[in-house]
Amino acid sequence: MAATPPTPPDAMVVLTTVGTADAAATLVTALLAERLVACGTCLPDARSLYHWEGALHDEREVVILLKTTADRLAALEAAFARLHPYDVPELLALPVAHGAAGYLAWLSAATAPSPPTAP
Repeated sequence: MAATPPTPPDAMVVLTTVGTADAAATLVTALLAERLVACGTCLPDARSLYHWEGALHDEREVVILLKTTADRLAALEAAFARLHPYDVPELLALPVAHGAAGYLAWLSAATAPSPPTAP
């Protein structure tokens, strides 16, 4: 019988969108500084069609794929309230079913809260 591959129960991919590449870079940089994500991949020139405030919108946006861990999601959501440029930001967290062991180890280390600095 084949061994079952290890699963990364805490690895997450979070989806969000912003209006510009500059806004994407600003958001991802702030989230990295707070160690809430290990990586943010910005995919420019997405076309989003959606209903908002009674009207149909057709907008260009930047899709951001954020890699993080489940234990950082609450803090990430709180950071979105402070940092995200949209009134109602998209925040969809998708669990990772499988990942390369080395990448998942890096992801966990990169999102671990920084140890306190000595005074």
